[in-house]
Amino acid sequence: MSPGDEHDYRGKDQGGRADDPYSTLGGTRQTRTRLPDGDAGHPHARRPVRNSRSLVTITGVVVLLIAAIAFANRGGTSDDNNASPGTKTPGTADSAPTAATGTKPVQGKNGTIASGFAHDEQGAQSAAANYAVALGSVDMFRKESRHAIVESIYTAEAASKLKAPQDAAYSVEFLAKLGLDADGAAPQGSIFVSRTIPIGTSVVDYRGDSATVAVWYTGLIGMSGQGSTDPVSTSWKTWTAVLTWSDGDWKITSDSQKDGPAPVPGDVPASSSDDISKAVEEFGGFTYAR
Repeated sequence: MSPGDEHDYRGKDQGGRADDPYSTLGGTRQTRTRLPDGDAGHPHARRPVRNSRSLVTITGVVVLLIAAIAFANRGGTSDDNNASPGTKTPGTADSAPTAATGTKPVQGKNGTIASGFAHDEQGAQSAAANYAVALGSVDMFRKESRHAIVESIYTAEAASKLKAPQDAAYSVEFLAKLGLDADGAAPQGSIFVSRTIPIGTSVVDYRGDSATVAVWYTGLIGMSGQGSTDPVSTSWKTWTAVLTWSDGDWKITSDSQKDGPAPVPGDVPASSSDDISKAVEEFGGFTYAR
């Protein structure tokens, strides 16, 4: 995954990631509330006077509610409490499509990148999401840190084939287009922004020791600072990684990328360069993405 591809900075002569197997990266529901009627001259509704019958009714409802909670707690079994995430208990409803999923966060790290993912479908999705974050970071614009990332998340064979073409792609001319110097550093007083934010993952294929996972994400890239000619903008992409289980973890063997799906832009006006710079400094990125 390469942030430069997201905004077509490389141009036609550089080529996109999709051509290179080793390139980096119904209706509206409404609720109506009926307020007690009030006088025309008093817009605020009057609080009705509660009589003894209302008090008895409320007390009865509370007693029934407590009894229902006690019955539900008594009905639970140890098997229900020990059920693994994603396991559907008979007689219960499925979780919502937007509910959080995934195994417990990994404990290990390879540098700043999470490692030690589970050897299952959820582990492959977690690995792909975290690798997408690493490949969309500002560290990809510096040679030393870029090589460290590639060596960490790709297989040894894939990494050896990828580093040289990447170094050529992240040329001095390419970095200059982004406002960076030859070392990938932003000018004094400016902040270079490059972040990948995964929206969701999908398992395209899974065969035990191999998996193909698609990551739908939104990206931020650009220079924040006074006089910047390349302001921070957003993009929407789907990055697909082919993973293999190697040396006790998931590693990338190849990847590709395509545009979208992209939602309709909202009506929130763009923030000033100062606001963006302040937000980038105050809100750190995530080191575990699922």
